[in-house]
Amino acid sequence: MELIRNIAKLHTTELGAVRIRRNLGLDCGDVVEWCREQICSLEAVIERRGKNWYAAVGSAVITVNAYSYTIITAHKAVP
Repeated sequence: MELIRNIAKLHTTELGAVRIRRNLGLDCGDVVEWCREQICSLEAVIERRGKNWYAAVGSAVITVNAYSYTIITAHKAVP
């Protein structure tokens, strides 16, 4: 899968990291590394819709731009 093959390119902005921490209630130092681990986990369901990748894993959905590999946001999955 293209997202997994390019996982090293994954990055976010400072504001993106703040938004992800807030939305998911994370208390970790490296948000990008946390997202990489989640996306690469066997439980992740990854789907591309238009210009974005969506990785649903556990109680989170991570949104990644398909061209720049920027993590745009992450939020809790709606049950």
